[in-house]
Amino acid sequence: MASLSGPTTPFPPPINRRPETQPAKNLEALKLKERENKERKVMVNNKIASQKAISIILRREATKSVIEKKRGPTNSKKLLPRTVLEALHERITALRWESALKVFELLQEQLWYRPNSGIYVKLIVMLGKCKQPEKAHSLFQAMVDEGCAVNVESYTALLSAYSRSGHLNKAFYLLEEMKTTSDCHPDVFTYSILIKSCLQVYAFDKVQYLLSDMTSLGIKPNTITYNTLIDSYGKAKKFTQMESTLVEMLHQQEVEPDVWTMNSTLRAFGNSGQIEMMERCYEKFQCAGIQPNIKTFNILLDSYGKTGNYEKMSAVMEYMEKYHFSWSIVTYNVVIDAFGRAGDLKQMEFLFRLMQSERIKPNCVTLCSLVRAYGKAGKAEKITSVLRLTENSDVTLDTVFFNCLVDAYGMMGCEGVQGCACVTGEHFTITKGPSFEELQATYLFCKGSSDDYLARLLLTKSCAKLQMFYRSLKPYMIFHTKLDLGEIQLIRERRAVSSICWYKTNAMVQSKTLLQLYGAGVDIRSND
Repeated sequence: MASLSGPTTPFPPPINRRPETQPAKNLEALKLKERENKERKVMVNNKIASQKAISIILRREATKSVIEKKRGPTNSKKLLPRTVLEALHERITALRWESALKVFELLQEQLWYRPNSGIYVKLIVMLGKCKQPEKAHSLFQAMVDEGCAVNVESYTALLSAYSRSGHLNKAFYLLEEMKTTSDCHPDVFTYSILIKSCLQVYAFDKVQYLLSDMTSLGIKPNTITYNTLIDSYGKAKKFTQMESTLVEMLHQQEVEPDVWTMNSTLRAFGNSGQIEMMERCYEKFQCAGIQPNIKTFNILLDSYGKTGNYEKMSAVMEYMEKYHFSWSIVTYNVVIDAFGRAGDLKQMEFLFRLMQSERIKPNCVTLCSLVRAYGKAGKAEKITSVLRLTENSDVTLDTVFFNCLVDAYGMMGCEGVQGCACVTGEHFTITKGPSFEELQATYLFCKGSSDDYLARLLLTKSCAKLQMFYRSLKPYMIFHTKLDLGEIQLIRERRAVSSICWYKTNAMVQSKTLLQLYGAGVDIRSND
């Protein structure tokens, strides 16, 4: 029996038929849309007002009288929860501990506030990273006073704060206290944190004690524990302990090595110049199914660059380009430093321009590589251009950069310094050199010369006090004018400086003036 099927497409509507209208539904939709827009606008305005209130309240100590006029006595207690918590999270993430504590105080004043142990733990961890163990302990006590439950996580956060700050005795005391506190027994994360802190100060005897303590308590090390041990043993060049730890890790069924294990092992052998061993380990890790990441390639590039294996460096870069690994600032720093050490300034400068075109900001490591390469090549004018670059950027110059700068001038010799626009002087001799603070103070005292560019540059940076002259006595090549032997001996006897950089300028300060300032504890920033 045959059946007729209808058309596959619907019939078109009649030409003269008018489309059906639904005025009631359209009106309801418009009203609903208007209501949603109004609610959204109110929410945005409330959030903006709450953010402004937080900003005002955080400055109330400085402008208390003005603020009291702008806000009522209860407005500060009716802020939006989301706004206050977001402000607190931003400050914790940025490690701005002082501002974070002020926001937390503001949080406690809110009508809707309820004590939360999770917030306390985050604040204690942040204070530990900022090396503020006493404030972390105060927060821990406040958490207990507010009735929050004390658990392993909160104890571990406090223990981490003490161990990060170098207070290992207090950290071990807390560890013993955890063992006798119910529901607060230490776990593998507690031991891993304490082991890492001990390894950072090379307290290997305490590490062995902690490992045996873990075994007696039946706590097995995890991947993080093993990676921490392997990395620290490698940095300390204890290759026997590192290899035994790696073998022990491989024999554990519940623990598997990862890319961090591979990177730590490669870094240890690469930094010690054992390139063949590094390459064998790389092949074994790859055969085990562990894939490299950008940090792995940075380690390989750095190791090859320091040993002069530029062909293998090129092979690594080609591999990265083939498999679309984006270069990071560490990659650029490693390659720029390698070509600088090789004396290939043209390629080094090309990579630096490429780095800038990729919108990757150079840091102090980048600038140190440039200054070191230019100093080795005797390019004093290029060093001046690097200094001008730092003046127009937000790069914070550190001690390493200025020590590198002193080294570069030392390698160029007296002619290099006299020909550079950064410093002026005559009758230079070479002597054992100062630290960063000594170099700063000397240039600031000698800033009377109109073309002393570096002195003007240092004025824009943070200046240390004369008491900071003790910090570094590492010998660097630097130049000074001829001084009376009695004056030099007097300086060294008073230990104001190990040896100081003097320039014969229009505003040269005699050593007795410097010693008077040092004895009075005067900050050099207040002396023009």
